Amino acid sequence: MCVMCAMTAATAATGFRTWLQTHHLSWLTPRRMRALTLAAMCAVGLVSTVGISGSTPPAAHSAPAIHAGR
Repeated sequence: MCVMCAMTAATAATGFRTWLQTHHLSWLTPRRMRALTLAAMCAVGLVSTVGISGSTPPAAHSAPAIHAGR
């Protein structure tokens, strides 16, 4: 699961960086691009590890059936 979270974070940060570069924003210097990439990587990494659970929640258990003993 950890590797998948890291891959998701890296892919999202790369996509975000590409999106920013294609819009040719004048305020986006190489230093700011680096900072935004790092911030996106951290944000997506936290969301993918903390916000998304990799395990299935336990099923609700009903009350045990009472069997009549003889």
